[in-house]
Amino acid sequence: MVDSVIKRFCICHIIKIKIYYFVKKRLLLKMADEARKFLQDMLNRVNGLHCILISDRDGVPMLKVSNDKIPEQITKPNFVSTFGLAIDQGSKLGLGKTETLICTYSQYQVVQMNKLPLIVSFIASDSCNTGHILALEKQIDIIVADLALAVTES
Repeated sequence: MVDSVIKRFCICHIIKIKIYYFVKKRLLLKMADEARKFLQDMLNRVNGLHCILISDRDGVPMLKVSNDKIPEQITKPNFVSTFGLAIDQGSKLGLGKTETLICTYSQYQVVQMNKLPLIVSFIASDSCNTGHILALEKQIDIIVADLALAVTES
């Protein structure tokens, strides 16, 4: 008798947990789709901007929108994760917390923003207005805050 009550209780509890995670997963997918649309709109508004990548500190991409002009090696985790190393070195110099890192190359520029536990990377052409990219920070903070919350909860 007691065993059957315990089994029923356990089964009900397992079903509730499965429903909870199913609903949570659906909400996260919906949030990701809305964020992706928002980022794509942002990408289209800035001339010369080729990619917006939101990743964790290790460079693992969470959200990425890009056009066809982006080289594949720039979006790889080993390239993106070097930002974490650079901000650690900056703090060792006693300059305070690194908020933004701007790197320019022969054909591209990479602007990375520290939104720990996430990193936001903007990859653009060398002729893109860096000020326009930096001005996107306040707009992207809303999405990053929601994603950071989702990352810390899971």
